[in-house]
Amino acid sequence: MITLKEALTLSKDELNKFKVELKAKIEKQPELNAYIDVNNVGDGVPIAIKDNIQVNGWSVTSGSNILQGYVAPYNATVIEKMKNAGLSPFGRTNMDEFAMGSTTESSFYGKTQNPHNSEYVPGGSSGGSAAAIAAGLAIAALGSDTGGSIRQPAAFCGIVGMKPTYGRVSRFGLGAYASSLDQIGPMTQNVEDAAILYDIISGHDEKDSTSAEMNDKVSDKLDATRKMTIAVLPKHIQNASEDMKKAYQVAIDALKAAGHTIVERELMDAKFDISAYYITATAEAATNLARYDGIRYGNRVTGSNLQDTFIKTRSNGFGDEVKRRILLGNFVLSSGFYEAYYVKAQKTRHMIKDQYNKIFEDVDLILSPIAPGIAPKFGELENPMDMYLSDLYSISVNLAGLPALSLPISKSDEGMPLGLQLIAKAYDEQTLFDGSLSLEKQINYNS
Repeated sequence: MITLKEALTLSKDELNKFKVELKAKIEKQPELNAYIDVNNVGDGVPIAIKDNIQVNGWSVTSGSNILQGYVAPYNATVIEKMKNAGLSPFGRTNMDEFAMGSTTESSFYGKTQNPHNSEYVPGGSSGGSAAAIAAGLAIAALGSDTGGSIRQPAAFCGIVGMKPTYGRVSRFGLGAYASSLDQIGPMTQNVEDAAILYDIISGHDEKDSTSAEMNDKVSDKLDATRKMTIAVLPKHIQNASEDMKKAYQVAIDALKAAGHTIVERELMDAKFDISAYYITATAEAATNLARYDGIRYGNRVTGSNLQDTFIKTRSNGFGDEVKRRILLGNFVLSSGFYEAYYVKAQKTRHMIKDQYNKIFEDVDLILSPIAPGIAPKFGELENPMDMYLSDLYSISVNLAGLPALSLPISKSDEGMPLGLQLIAKAYDEQTLFDGSLSLEKQINYNS
């Protein structure tokens, strides 16, 4: 597949011809289920869009039954920025319902397959975006990352996925899951493309009150020769699979070979990350999803009175995982438990942020796994607790609001990709992309 950098040099006629061929290619692989549907806006370079980002005139459903029939009346800020830069929204990609899941199995549209092996999940919640790129059915895509939903599917599918610092990319027009954690980011074939797409979608937006007043660009200053101090986490990876430990060592050796200084550091037990994350995320989700009542938009089931309409609409419209998280969120916010759970989770979140700040006092980047191993097979994470625990490496980055980039390192014996992430301090995307480019060139992974 042509890269984003190359595609930006094509003429309008070449792009139109390319899109016709791409659509035909997508239609030949319906079993992959990476796309929900394929519509095009404008004459630019086609970019796949996750089904929770508003595109004017598109049906945007966040992978849920409750939003069937809803048509977006406006563009998200990232879509406006893309169009202004000569990119076209092209195709709506599958996702876990309301971005709640790690496998893309909870989608109303059915599961998406991993292009490397159809028995394995593509990851989630941005599984459709990752699978489309890995299968050669997209040049690049937009995903959203609340607790690893860009980086984890990117690792499982052998592509590059980048989560920006919280506030660097506008959330205006993103279907809200957990507002203090959500970030839109680029998913691409390589690091340079990720930097180009990041530059296009990032920047201050007055429509988003959490948007950072920064507009600096990174792609024109990429430097793979910069020498950095990179922290590794020997204790932190003890719970990872043998495959992941081998990939971690491969990456460490590659970074040393590229002339970087490797130092050892520690993070606190990941059980605190999981507890703080699931209390915070479910509390915010319960609040954000209260708006889906069947009255203003989406799919309504009419009951005998107003309350019965609410109950029937939500019972019929939401899937099991979404209901589970709404219940948990309402529980931790209820009067007797707010102090015991929610307030404690916010204090823990502060501790997580502080420990990262301490490490970054004398370190440029941190090398970390994203998942304990390769992509699981379908059905392996049926127990919700197993799914929540599989997020142990990805969620602390969201809790601390840091930028991180996932890139493929090697393949397991089963031929499945193994990816790792580099984490930088807040607002230091330049260092993140420089270090990632250096590692990518040294590894020379070829999927």
